[in-house]
Amino acid sequence: MGWVHRINSGVASSPVGRWFQLEGSGHPKERKGSYFFTELRAGVAAFFAMAYIIAVNSSIVADTGGTCVCNGGADDPICDVNEDYLLCAAEVKRDLVTATAAISALSSFCMGLFANLPVSLAPGMGLNAYFAYTVVGHHGTGTVPYSVALTAIFVEGWVFFALALFGLRQWLARAIPRSIKLATSVGIGLFLTLIGFTYSEGIGLLTGAQSTPLELAGCTPDLLDPVTQLCPDGAKMRNPTLWVGIFCGGVLTVLLMMYRVKGAIIAGILLVSIISWPRGTSVTYFPYTAVGDDEFNFFKQVVDFHKITKTLTVQRWDISEYGGQFGLAFITFLYVDILDCTGTLYSMARFARVVDPVTEDFEGSTIAYMVDAISISIGSLLGSPPVTAFIESGAGISEGGRTGLTSITTGLCFFISIFFAPIFASIPPWATGCVLVLVGSMMMQAVTEINWRYIGDSVPAFVTICAMPFTYSIADGLIGGICLYITLNATVWLIEKASGGRLVPPNKAEKDHWTWRVSGGILPPWLVRLSAGKNDFWRENSPATVSALDVPDEKDMAKKDSKDATEGNSKAAALRSHEKPL
Repeated sequence: MGWVHRINSGVASSPVGRWFQLEGSGHPKERKGSYFFTELRAGVAAFFAMAYIIAVNSSIVADTGGTCVCNGGADDPICDVNEDYLLCAAEVKRDLVTATAAISALSSFCMGLFANLPVSLAPGMGLNAYFAYTVVGHHGTGTVPYSVALTAIFVEGWVFFALALFGLRQWLARAIPRSIKLATSVGIGLFLTLIGFTYSEGIGLLTGAQSTPLELAGCTPDLLDPVTQLCPDGAKMRNPTLWVGIFCGGVLTVLLMMYRVKGAIIAGILLVSIISWPRGTSVTYFPYTAVGDDEFNFFKQVVDFHKITKTLTVQRWDISEYGGQFGLAFITFLYVDILDCTGTLYSMARFARVVDPVTEDFEGSTIAYMVDAISISIGSLLGSPPVTAFIESGAGISEGGRTGLTSITTGLCFFISIFFAPIFASIPPWATGCVLVLVGSMMMQAVTEINWRYIGDSVPAFVTICAMPFTYSIADGLIGGICLYITLNATVWLIEKASGGRLVPPNKAEKDHWTWRVSGGILPPWLVRLSAGKNDFWRENSPATVSALDVPDEKDMAKKDSKDATEGNSKAAALRSHEKPL
């Protein structure tokens, strides 16, 4: 394999190697273990871990109907069986396949080129569910139309850009209590799981009921009662597509992941899809109907560049009749984007070992957030929900990816997938339903980090987790959890102040620390350097030329150490005072 070593060395010594800080490039911050072919392999691995988003995102968002207009009449008010509407929705799904692949390609490529991070981007899971099932709703039955929701995303992306540019993103991310942040991830996971169990975008295991909120389903869609949407008792769990989805798309995928098989998720999706593509079977995705014929004719093209026609630049700027709902959607998108992007980027940067242990920041963080923000606005022009950093980028990092070449490779793979739109548009919902359940299970890991010891943290977190799936709304869950947190902890604070510190919960010392202050100040380093009159403010200070503004005064340090010691002693004394004798 001498030729591999020669190419690795040649690329490393070239301007490309120095730009991406490959090992052997001579860059003062070269990243150890980063080689050209290793980065390429890592990028392909990350693509296979993320490729499912093309099918899943297009399927979820197309359930809104996009820009299609429903004329179903009184007998079919939401056009569940209206043939013209369903044909239009199928065209929207094809548009979204192209849009998802295109924005994933562009954003991942730019993240690698400008931020030099092995982190890829794509429309975010959870965000697309909130967009599709809360904001726009099934076939447009939500709070605002599809075009207005895209307008909120476009504006949100540029606001996120400004927050990242001026350093306020970190402050806003810290302003939300830690327990609510963690609960948000868990609640979205349960929300995705519930979607994966339904008929519209999943395996059809559950359906709505009348005497109970939910009921076991699993029958073929034609046997559902048109009024109650319930399955007859003798037909439950008899749908062949349900079992194909469970065993081939669920159990098999989990087994492959247990054995660390690369691309396990996409392998499960493809297996179920291949089983479902032949016509005339009980599990076919192409029945002999007008909609089935239309989808099958598109599928037969296999390789095709599908132009976006129904979701391109459809933003609606006259939002006067949706002011309140528009504002709620905008704030929720912004908040979830900030938390999701911040958490994922930091965890991936730490995994790639590019986090500075002193500053607790990673190189190119501001540029990374700005790339993410601009990608959000560009994605909305294509008709896509918000773009964010993907945790599946860890698959590439685990393969040795350390630089932006990894995400550039992933972006190029997404670009190639644009020309296979007929394949990705023909993946049935029962092939992706178990993927949603699997993603939900991964997001549940954060539940162990919630502070369950102090009830002022745990109950608001629990309400956030439960309210999201049970109200079928991420926004409602967030609002409920945050309002309860403020109510409980503000009341405790007022009672403590009114009683002169005598009435305090016995274990308040175990409460998660919360502050709005950010170490180093709110302003980003480049703005601090600019205000100090540094001409090349965009360059980081070298250790030999750090200004007095960047170095704490010895007296200040002594005061800080004394204050920290006093606070530490006070906390220790408080903990000892509440210890129970054995």
